[in-house]
Amino acid sequence: MPELKITDLTYLNQVSGGEPRFIKEMIKIFNEQVPEFISNMEKFLSEKNYLELGREAHKAKSSVIIVGMNDLGTKMKELQLLTEKSENTEKYPDFINDFKIQCLAAVKELEEYSNQL
Repeated sequence: MPELKITDLTYLNQVSGGEPRFIKEMIKIFNEQVPEFISNMEKFLSEKNYLELGREAHKAKSSVIIVGMNDLGTKMKELQLLTEKSENTEKYPDFINDFKIQCLAAVKELEEYSNQL
């Protein structure tokens, strides 16, 4: 198995009892969601639709936590809370860029891992 550096599948292994088919399916769902999250967050940011941006950050938070990206989950929660008050809007692009960089790397890592199952 390739070493996981970005993600941590401890939670998935616990809830699935180590069942490879379940883990592969969850990885597939995550990998399909990431481009949608990125596209939607960038769209909502460009439209200054901060309420929807916060909702998307909330959805993304749950997905990244499932694959063990807890620090990124915390950042998505922070973005969600900021958008609810439209505070520090100048920082929103940094949150989205960080999400994009980390998640695209995670997708690659998880694809390699999934192929070994």
